[in-house]
Amino acid sequence: MKNKLKVAIVGSTGYGGVELIRFLQHHPNVEIASVISSSTSGVSIAEGFPHLNTIMEQTLDGIDVAHMAANVDLVFTATPSGVSTQLVPQLIDAGLKVIDLSGDFRLKDGAAYEKWYKHTPAEDQYLEQAVYGLSEVYGEQVQGVDFISNPGCYPTATLLGLIPAIASGMIDPASIIIDAKSGVSGAGRGTSLASHYAEINENFKAYKVNKHQHIPEIEQVLTDIAGHKVTVTFTAQLVPMTRGIMSTMYATLNGNYTDQDFIDAYNQYYEGKPFIRIRQAGSWPATKEVFASNYCDIGFSADSRTGRVTIFAVIDNVVKGAAGQAIQNLNLMMGWEEATGLQFSPVYP
Repeated sequence: MKNKLKVAIVGSTGYGGVELIRFLQHHPNVEIASVISSSTSGVSIAEGFPHLNTIMEQTLDGIDVAHMAANVDLVFTATPSGVSTQLVPQLIDAGLKVIDLSGDFRLKDGAAYEKWYKHTPAEDQYLEQAVYGLSEVYGEQVQGVDFISNPGCYPTATLLGLIPAIASGMIDPASIIIDAKSGVSGAGRGTSLASHYAEINENFKAYKVNKHQHIPEIEQVLTDIAGHKVTVTFTAQLVPMTRGIMSTMYATLNGNYTDQDFIDAYNQYYEGKPFIRIRQAGSWPATKEVFASNYCDIGFSADSRTGRVTIFAVIDNVVKGAAGQAIQNLNLMMGWEEATGLQFSPVYP
């Protein structure tokens, strides 16, 4: 490709931002023109991330919308919640394409955002403009648009695990219980008591029980798929590992379905989707099997005794749950092959 797409990454010193760098360096159609951090501008990115020594030593830029508008084509915003609500409208109004990795534009209801995220929402016109980028489900809708809201990590694993079963009528949406576990990188790079080594090592704990900000995002999409209001019970839990999410979902069956029925239905639903891998009967995925990759692995156990099914979905929270899916959305947005720049095998063991 002669003229590469020039991109900027706002929030380059967070885990999502530095993972965007890792993948985009190998993307044949993209040039990283600017790495941006408002808190550490003027410093080499390799100073904060020594693993990038000799690989990328660009100086971190500050946030300058006019400069970005003059020098790049697209901006990834990998910012904390509440930041993108102020920044992204400026980028959109300046004519830039945007893929936002924060949660600021995922919910279409500003009042719901304020309730769950405890921040002032963006104006309705920007919430309406943002296209929700769950790549395997809404891939056609993101093609050719200028503004994509990248899904959250827990919703990505959960929704990919549930949607085909709901779309096919195999489960009762009113019965869904979600037990989701994440590695500590999901909390970001900032220090806090919750991610302190002495607190998380050899420990396993639930948090934000029935109050997690990803609940309305999950319900919003499941409602769209089901065609009627869906509410779920969702519990997030922190596991003493760095990367990975396992979302374990329980639901009542709407018939006498077997494991193979689910395998066939999911293979059909995700046909042609390069990053969804469906397990064979009696095989269930583990987080290490998708580590550092953009894959989502899904397995099932339908139980005729209880009339319920257990669905397992695993992803790498920093890749498929953030940077990898953002690049997948970039490819769809630009009309490129969906897997471009993402065809890396998981790291194992």
